[in-house]
Formats: sequence, C-alpha cells, structure tokens
Amino acid sequence: MLSAVRRERWADAMPNPGPTPEPSSRHVPVMLDRVVALLGPALTQPGAVLVDATLGLGGHSEAFLQRYPEVRLIGLDRDPEALRLAGERLAPYAERITLVHAVYDELPQVLADLEVPAIDGILFDLGVSSMQLDEADRGFAYAQDAPLDMRMDNTAPTTAADILNTYSSAELARILFQYGEEKFSRRIADRIVKARETEPFTNSARLSELVRDAIPQAARRTGGHPAKRTFQALRIEVNGELEVLRRALPAAVASLALHGRIVIMSYHSLEDRIAKQTLAAATKSDVPDDLPVIPAGHEPYLKLLTRGAERPTDEELVANPRATSVRVRAAERVREKGLVA
Repeated sequence: MLSAVRRERWADAMPNPGPTPEPSSRHVPVMLDRVVALLGPALTQPGAVLVDATLGLGGHSEAFLQRYPEVRLIGLDRDPEALRLAGERLAPYAERITLVHAVYDELPQVLADLEVPAIDGILFDLGVSSMQLDEADRGFAYAQDAPLDMRMDNTAPTTAADILNTYSSAELARILFQYGEEKFSRRIADRIVKARETEPFTNSARLSELVRDAIPQAARRTGGHPAKRTFQALRIEVNGELEVLRRALPAAVASLALHGRIVIMSYHSLEDRIAKQTLAAATKSDVPDDLPVIPAGHEPYLKLLTRGAERPTDEELVANPRATSVRVRAAERVREKGLVA
C-alpha cells in the first residue's frame, strides 16, 4: 500500500498564492486516448500502481484515475507549482494518489521510500509543460519577452541567464549544436559572448533578436522562429534533461513488474533517440546473435507495443496543436529479472 505521508506533507508545505485558473481548463493532454490504450491493459488488476513521471497539470493521470477505479498513482514532478495545481485537479482521488517533488531519475529512491517493489505502468510526457510555456515569467517561450529563467524547478540554482553570462564561447557553441542542432551555433555563441561584455543577458527578447541577426537571412525563411533551437538548447542545459533521461529510462524499465508497461512521449529527436535506444536494447537477447537457440532466462526483457514512433492523427492536431511534434513509443515487460526456467 502506498504511503499517504508524503502526499500530506507535500500539501501542508505548499504556499497558497491565491486564485489560479482551473488546471483542467489550461491543459489538453496529448494523445490521451492512445496513451490510455497503451498503458491500460497493465492497470486492470486491483492495487495496480501507475507512475506519472512527468505529472505536469495531471491531465493524463486524471484520465487513468477516472477509468481505473482501483489504480494507485505516484505522480512525480520537479516543478512545485505543477504539483500544487495537479494536486487541486486530482483532489477527488486523494486517497489513491501520492505526489512527490522529484526529478524522474530519482524514481528508484522514490519507490524505495514508498516501499513499492514494482510498478505496473509508467508514463513519461517529456519536455516543457503547457503551464510552463503559458507562464511568460518562466522564460521558456522565445516569442515573449521574459526573464531568462527556464528552470523547470524554480528552486534549482542555475538559470538560462547564468549560462549565457558565464559559459565560454566554446561551451555555448557546444550546447547549441548538441542540444539545439543549431547549424550556426558558433556564430551565435560568439555574438552572445561579445554582447554580454556590454550588458549581461537578463531577458529573452534581447537573446531572440541577437539569434535572429546572427542567422543568415536565407536560413531564416524555413524552420520556424530563428531562436527556437537556441531556446531549446538552453532549456535542456538548464534542466540537464538528456542526462536525466538517460538515467531514468533504464531505471523505469527495471522497476516494471511482469507485464508492466512503459509509454514515452518525446517532442524532439534527441529525446526520441534516447527512448528508442533504451527500449531497443531491452528487446534484444543477451546471447550472441549466431546462437541457434536462446537459452531460457536469456530472452529479451521487453516487447515493443508500437511500430517505431507513433504520431498524432490529423484530428488530434486540429484539436491540440501542441501535439504536432510528439512521438510515442511503448513497451511491455515480458520477463522477470533473473527468471530461469
């Protein structure tokens, strides 16, 4: 049974900032029906445990709690404000939820603290949340002037402004190229370093303008907003997103019970590549390829539930434009750890 202590302590610790918009009116869960269809078969037994590793505003979790009346939810998020709002949204299910302020690579410790030996389902809805995009003062949106923050957890020490004002040109170029796949990373980095000698960077509008001016005019005609890749790279660096994901996904697979399922929703190619590689590694046997028969106990741990990465339907895109870039991968655990026939 899940401990209620963590949930109650979290609720007691949260400030009361005053009225806010209803969470359900601010967030349309991406590919909700498909996600429920992929995870649902693992959640039908009494006491099934679902982890929402990226709780956000709780839209996906709310659907599971509604449709599976005996499922228990552990919701993780690094953003205290997201946890507060999700807690309000999921209040009708308070006896079946435990919300934890944690990054998803902390999953093993969270489960150990809650004395949960294995889980039946886990959902990763990666990237920046709708709430974070919509709140201009968080600094995630390149089209709005705001402080250069970009922390998913506003208690974390390093902001995007800190990175822009302290990293060397080589370091900035590396993250822009590696995390933003920005072809003009060196030009942008050199201009950032030169511009900060006059005045440190504090707000997003100045950075957006600098990036636009650094990119040749012909290259600005395609690919959306010129600053999109730079802002993505900074956000990933601020939050250590890819390093966290590389640790989190293998830990999540290891925590699955037999016939437990994992769903990963990615929004750019770097995340999706890590998801693809992690799932693919667990769907291969650990014996040499030229062995004619796979010995018992050496079969793959996972079975893929999606063919490649699934994309949203046209109907979904009309209803929810934020689903445009999503890729969904899913798998089921088909072998217990160390099982030998």
